[in-house]
Amino acid sequence: MREWPRLRLDECCEIVGGATPSTAVGAYWDGDICWATPKDLSELEGAYISDTPRKLTREGLASCASDILPTGSVLFSSRAPIGLVALNTVPMATNQGFKSFIPKKERVHANFLYHWLRTNRSYLESLGNGATFKEVSKTIVSRIEIQLPPLPEQRRLAEILDRAETLRAKRRATLAELNVLMQSIFLEMFGDPATNPKGWPAKLLGDVARNINNGVFRKNPEYLQRDGRRVPVVWVEDLFRRTPIDTRNSRRLLPTTTEIEKYSLYSGDILFCRSSLKLEGIAYSNVFLGDDGSALFECHLIRVSPRLEQISPVYLNSLLRLPQMRAIAISKGKTATMTTIDQAQLCSIPVMLPPLRVQREFASRVEAVDKLRATHQDSLAELDALFASLQHRAFRGEL
Repeated sequence: MREWPRLRLDECCEIVGGATPSTAVGAYWDGDICWATPKDLSELEGAYISDTPRKLTREGLASCASDILPTGSVLFSSRAPIGLVALNTVPMATNQGFKSFIPKKERVHANFLYHWLRTNRSYLESLGNGATFKEVSKTIVSRIEIQLPPLPEQRRLAEILDRAETLRAKRRATLAELNVLMQSIFLEMFGDPATNPKGWPAKLLGDVARNINNGVFRKNPEYLQRDGRRVPVVWVEDLFRRTPIDTRNSRRLLPTTTEIEKYSLYSGDILFCRSSLKLEGIAYSNVFLGDDGSALFECHLIRVSPRLEQISPVYLNSLLRLPQMRAIAISKGKTATMTTIDQAQLCSIPVMLPPLRVQREFASRVEAVDKLRATHQDSLAELDALFASLQHRAFRGEL
């Protein structure tokens, strides 16, 4: 590992906080000054932020004594959550959830600092204090030390990481396009399920199911990530990874005979998220197309086994993932500490029933797209691993 000089962040950057004008004063808002929040950074696809949903007027900026960050600053969210990072391509202000950096150009390259902050997010999160929510104070941020190679080396390392991140972004964009393609194929073949322009017959989800039940309950210490003797168990996170459900990286369990009988998955089963901290996660579905009895499912999921003589599981899963149908499912959830949906609410979702022959034709087209999507997902996983390795090596002086 190369030994580079260590500087505190306040020695190589000007550290700038943010503020929020009164939302009750209309004259402070809808101006031409970009004003960023941590939420805006969470929705970014890449490193750069060029616009914001809300903007301040000059009067609004003056009212809260906020500073404008010049182009090329590094925005850093210091609370709710800690550690989101972006580079601004236009001057902008931020709310109070930031401790942002204006690099001293003779000491630190903005892109190098951006990547250093991203790489060290776990460490930065550990510095947070607070009861209601964690926050990193300006004092703490100022004292953080960073090893800084010469500027030409900073630029070289940043360019390597930038190129790797660009490749990852292209893979993610391709996957998003494939998702849009699947929705387009569905709408072309069947029409919008919200209006059912082709007049397909419809039934409630519960009426096309032969079996509905919640999954197995076991305590976390009883699971292992990898153990050849154990059976994979599908958890909520597995619904969001790949379509159809992939159990290769699922947690594993030694089930009892009763658990095998009650919770074994069969090809064509649809699994739904039963409870979620985020509203948009409720009732999210995925289809299991693995071997019968090769996996179980966990208690935060609901299993619906479709009547295969009436409905194709692949068609049903694609239908229920459309934004129109997701809105219906979400509307049936109940929110307290977290959002939940029960079997009865799930079963009350209406589903269109085109001829089974047409559903199967659609499923064959989905299979072709899923194979292409799997190839890109594998490539993205490899790029993610490469990027993590490059980050580690870059800031240890090993690149």
